[in-house]
Amino acid sequence: MWTREKWRTFIDHPVVEWTLFVTGILLMIAAIPVGALPGPGGIFVFAAGLALVLKTSMWAKRRYVHFKRWQPKAGRWADWGLRRQSFQRREALRKEQPAEPEPSLTADEVGDRR
Repeated sequence: MWTREKWRTFIDHPVVEWTLFVTGILLMIAAIPVGALPGPGGIFVFAAGLALVLKTSMWAKRRYVHFKRWQPKAGRWADWGLRRQSFQRREALRKEQPAEPEPSLTADEVGDRR
C-alpha cells in the first residue's frame, strides 16, 4: 500500500517530476483546441495542466504568486478552481473574522453625498 511518504518520494524523483511537468505543458497546449469545442472542456483541461506545472516548477510558482499579487481577485478564483489548501485556509480565516460594521452617517454627511 502506498503511504503519503512513499507517494511523496515517488513524486520527487526527477524523472517523474519532469514527466508531470511535460504532461502539464501538453495539457495546457491541448486546452486550445479543446476550448474551441462546445462546452467548458478547455477550462478543465487547462486547469489540470496548470496544477501539474505548479506542482513541479518553482519558476511557475513564482510567476503565479506575482500574478496573484497583481490581480488578487483573479488569483482568488484561480486558487478556488485549483482547490489549493492555502485558499481553503485563507477562506476559513476570513469567515472566522467578524464583519466590520459600516460607520453610520450623520444627516450632514448624507446631505454631502447627494
